[in-house]
Amino acid sequence: MLRYALRSLLGRKVRLLMSTLAVVLGVAFVTGTLVFSATLDRSFSTLFDATVGDVVVEPVAGGSPRRPEAAVPQSLVEDLADLPGAARADGRIRVIGVYVVGTDGKPVGGFGPPALAGTTGDAPAANGTTGLVLVAGREPRGLGEIVVDDVTAARAGYEIGDQVPLVSAFDDATLTATMVGLYGFPGGGSMNGASFVGVEPAVAQRFFLDGADAWTTAWVTAAPGTSQAELAAQVAAVLPDGLRAVTGDEAAADAASALLRAVSFLTTFLLVFAGIALVVGAFLIVNTFSILVAQRSRELALLRALGASRRQVTGSVLVEAGVMGLVGGTVGLGLGLLTAVALQALFAALGLDLSGQALVVTWTTPAAAYAVAVLVTMTAALLPALRTTRIPPVAALRDDVALPEGSLRRRGVLGVVGVAAGAGLITLGLRPDLPGHWWWLALGVLAVLLGTTAAAPLLARPVLRALGLAYERALGTVGRLAALNTLRQPRRTAGTASALMIGLTVAGTLAIVGASAKASVDATIAETFPGDHLVSSAFGAPFSTSLAGRVAGVEGVGEVVRERLDRITWAPVSASTEEGTEEGTEEGTEEGEDLPVAATDADDADVLRLTVLDGAVDLAPGLAVVQQALADERGIAAGDTLDVVTPEGPATWRVSAVVEDNPMIFADVLVGTGTYDAAGLLQQDWLLVVLVADGADPTAVGAALSEELADQPTVTVADQHAFAAAQREPIDRIVLIVYALLALALLIAVLGIVNTLALSVVERTREIGMLRAVGLSRAGLRRMVTLESVAIAVLGALLGFVLGTVFGVVLMRALREEGLEVVAVPVGQLLAFLVAAVVVGVLAAVLPARRAARQDVLTALASE
Repeated sequence: MLRYALRSLLGRKVRLLMSTLAVVLGVAFVTGTLVFSATLDRSFSTLFDATVGDVVVEPVAGGSPRRPEAAVPQSLVEDLADLPGAARADGRIRVIGVYVVGTDGKPVGGFGPPALAGTTGDAPAANGTTGLVLVAGREPRGLGEIVVDDVTAARAGYEIGDQVPLVSAFDDATLTATMVGLYGFPGGGSMNGASFVGVEPAVAQRFFLDGADAWTTAWVTAAPGTSQAELAAQVAAVLPDGLRAVTGDEAAADAASALLRAVSFLTTFLLVFAGIALVVGAFLIVNTFSILVAQRSRELALLRALGASRRQVTGSVLVEAGVMGLVGGTVGLGLGLLTAVALQALFAALGLDLSGQALVVTWTTPAAAYAVAVLVTMTAALLPALRTTRIPPVAALRDDVALPEGSLRRRGVLGVVGVAAGAGLITLGLRPDLPGHWWWLALGVLAVLLGTTAAAPLLARPVLRALGLAYERALGTVGRLAALNTLRQPRRTAGTASALMIGLTVAGTLAIVGASAKASVDATIAETFPGDHLVSSAFGAPFSTSLAGRVAGVEGVGEVVRERLDRITWAPVSASTEEGTEEGTEEGTEEGEDLPVAATDADDADVLRLTVLDGAVDLAPGLAVVQQALADERGIAAGDTLDVVTPEGPATWRVSAVVEDNPMIFADVLVGTGTYDAAGLLQQDWLLVVLVADGADPTAVGAALSEELADQPTVTVADQHAFAAAQREPIDRIVLIVYALLALALLIAVLGIVNTLALSVVERTREIGMLRAVGLSRAGLRRMVTLESVAIAVLGALLGFVLGTVFGVVLMRALREEGLEVVAVPVGQLLAFLVAAVVVGVLAAVLPARRAARQDVLTALASE
């Protein structure tokens, strides 16, 4: 029986090719995602390991200091170098906000990965590893000389000796320097899209620490035989208040943790689409084996008559599936490496550049490839294989053998029950007060999808009959034959259409979510847009305070309102009571957690169009305004106090008001500039709100502002319309990426239609010969097969249209608490999916129709 199964598989290798291809594509996406994720993880780990010393000395609060008095003094670095467990100590300066402007006039990087600047030097990284060091040219000396990391220099189009323009978020907004060297990772590694500009230590102290003989951090290198923990204990013993010692391993892990969590989410995101592709592929495999088993019914009955047991016959079908899975897993594994390279290129275009990091393939990747491939194929083939046990041996004596079919009514009942149960779960999932409501929503959507799939053969009948009437009226007998052929095997037709339905359901849901998100953004901006123009960073980063003066000097500008942004350390909230102050009881508040803080002048708060929910807005020194999301999360009300730790030390701010979430406030807490400056926070602007003077033309003023800031490629000037368009761009980008990922599932669905039609043509060889014999032309035969394909595609598209619309609206209802309150259904886009389905049906029928038309009539009539 094993030899029979293998010979049977080889005898039908062309028929199984497209089913195997579906497995290959799904497995390739899974393995490509795993390889890309492992590569990304290794790249981040290597990068952060190379950016810390054995022990790192840093400020306790506020991260990298911006004031000389909060920095690590040189005298302390010298003392650290004399510790018994230290081999050396090096002061380091690292800041964010210095961009290289390329030869095309555009800044390099900045979209996510930071634009770093700091000191050069040969300080060894933790555990003796080699960090970012000079790989070409020489070290910079004095003012006007820099080094740049080799990837950024190549992307910007500069070579050693060129003049490189820089844009800075510091006082000197525009600089030009000579590039005298290149930095890189000689042992292999990647900046992951970040850029680095290095200067001589004295120059870095002058520009970034006002000339103080100090550093933002210090690296202490362990002497031979001294562990990081032992050295950290020695360092901590001599540190003054305000500084702390962290082992290099801890510092690297802390710095990488947030990014690695994002990598984990990215992996899950990609694997979801790989799963969709595999589910769609499973439909193709089920259909393929169902048709093949049906076509071989007499052959399998003969095996039973010759003595083969039911288990042996079933096993022969499963052996074929297992071999197909192994082949699909092997080819998919190889193709997965190419998929990982493609993912690298895709995310490099989005700013996450992994050039220099070799692909990482762990043992789990091939294990997952074969496990997924074999599991999917064996599971998909199980039901058709079990149906072989219902073939009686006596069936071999009949000319026409058909596998017994289960009741469509029973499937319809199961489908209705599934849809009803899913609707109930979705109703629970729409209650945000219910714990785990997102899981209820997801289970409900899954139940509705499975229920619709189960009931699809019954749902297909009215749709196919309606199409049949249209076909018959338009094309006569050919149209009627096409309609009858699709109704002949409703399970087969519905199964093939269900594969396309799943892909279009996700596409339709995404279309509604994307359109609704953009409509919500437009509505929110229309309500909250302050002033006439906004000046902001194109990268969502701070920019030089010197720009505000330039903006204020533009003719027609009436007023300029600044908004600044920084992070401090959060401490538990206290609530003021009549008896005094008592600790709040909100959950999840831990000392040391970051708290974003924005600031504006107290007299300008009204310009930001704040909607007060509790209290009254007052930004006098020591007072703060809290946005609704944080207030709800922490149970904060007007009159409560916020205990925080700033670079100047502990502070207590009283909450004057709780306001509705406002997208123009880029932090959870808003304070006045007096409070902000007293805390010693970052003196860089995040947003400038420009109000046009009375009588001035806003359009003309906007043009003048753009001209004034033309030398600042990292900064944009936008009115309300342009700002809304800029906020919609990331949504469009995400939607396009998801559509690209969905294309794989849709391709497999198209292969399913092609495969079903091709096998159906083989199954109806004699019937086709009879039709040709009674006068059906080749063109008519091609038209008939094409109409069958279009009917399958339209059925899948209609089901996907309905489910996608329902799921999209439900998802937007669930996201209402997140601020996405507008539900927009892009009817034109959804109708375009239907039109595309017709095109897909026509294209999918090309090869099967051509094969049917080319059959010899006499040969077809003589076939069994």
